[in-house]
Formats: sequence, C-alpha cells, structure tokens
Amino acid sequence: MKSVKMLSFILLILLGTHITRAQDKTTNKPTIIFVHGVWADGSSFVDQITALQSKGYNVISVQNPVTSLDDDVAATKRAIAMAPGKVILVGHSWGGFVITQAGNDPKVSGLVYIAAFAPDSGESVATLSSKGPATDISKYFIPSGEFIFLSKEGMQKSFAQDLSIKLQNLIYATQIPLKQSAFNDKSISPAWKEKASWYIVTKQDKALSPELQRFMSKRIKARTVEIESGHVAMFSHSKEILGVIEEAASAQ
Repeated sequence: MKSVKMLSFILLILLGTHITRAQDKTTNKPTIIFVHGVWADGSSFVDQITALQSKGYNVISVQNPVTSLDDDVAATKRAIAMAPGKVILVGHSWGGFVITQAGNDPKVSGLVYIAAFAPDSGESVATLSSKGPATDISKYFIPSGEFIFLSKEGMQKSFAQDLSIKLQNLIYATQIPLKQSAFNDKSISPAWKEKASWYIVTKQDKALSPELQRFMSKRIKARTVEIESGHVAMFSHSKEILGVIEEAASAQ
C-alpha cells in the first residue's frame, strides 16, 4: 500500500512539473501589440491575431483615434501597460510613427515595421516622405472637415490594389479617417536607436514607396525582409508577416 501511495505521489509531482513548465513556456512569450495605420483599424491584423493566439501568445490590437501622434501614442501606451512581461510592437504605415515613440517604454523589447514610417527625431510624415519618391495616393483623399478619408478608387488603385474586391470594400467601409494636422506632428526620441528592429518592405507598394521604405529600414539597421506585396501586406501576405513577428518574438 505504501508503495502505491509513493508511486501516486511521484506521478503527481511529475504532472505538476509538466504543467508548470507548460505554463512557463506560455507566460514567457512576449505580448504582441499591433498598431494600425491611417485608413485601417485594429482588425486589419486579424490573420496574425488569430494565428498568434492559437500559439499561446497574448495579443492586443490598438484602436488608434488617428487624431494626433500624441493621442495614438497614448492609446498604445495604455495597451503596453496592460501587457504582462515583455512586448513586441508591430506597426503598419502611420503606426510606425506610433511604435517609434511608444517603443521607448522599458517593457518593449522589439519593433516590427510593416511598410511603415520609421522617423528620426524632428521628422513628420511630410518631411520624411520628401526623402523618397512621391506616390499618387494623395489624389484620392476626400476631405471632411478636419479629417481625410480615402476614396474607394484610392483603396482599389493605391492602398489595397492586390486584394480582392471584397476585402477592398471591407477596408474602405471600416477605415478610420486621419485628422489632417497629424501629418505635421513631429517624432521624438526614436526607440529604434535602442531596440531591436525588423522591417518588411512591400515591393509593390503604391502608398508608401519601396525606395523610401528601404531608406528607413537601412537607417534603423533593421533585419529586413522584402515581399511582393502592396501596402496592406497583412492581408495579402499574412504568413510572411506572421513569420517575421514570430522571429522577433523568439529573439527576446
């Protein structure tokens, strides 16, 4: 009888150790925080969110007001504060401005830029854009008071030209407009000077020129991957995007 009790006790210890190790493996993973750009919202990362959640990652997708750089950084900082342990920030397009500043938080251990702006101190969208070839996306802007929407034609020709009509219409319908003054907001204290960075260049991009993307990725000394994609690569090349995010997460 004693031997049976001892065997049961040993089995309980082994089972508890296995569970603890499994829990540690999950809790040691960084939280992945997504930061969307202009004319998008937090659901634009749906493929990556569901894939990462299935692998045990804690994931947060920020819903930016896109009213100013400070407002969007504040929204991202709230998400960082909620995250347990280390954080990987993933920014798309304008979201690159946001993670460049919010990434200075000590919990942030890595930055992933997806066809995103990676500004230095004192740069705005306008000044940084002047460092590369212009795109024609501005001709599709639709002003509405202080805000700018993107037209359906612009969505189809410049923003999401490599997606299905169904997806183009979805992004068009759910877009968050930009407050015009935000494009003049200046970045400060770039986190990429201290934090490990990854950059995904979208070679078929008609909203943010690939040449400018390469300039920025080289300047921040990012681990760079180039893909045959338009601007919203999260939809058209979801697996490639996921792979880079997991690489960044495993490097921590």
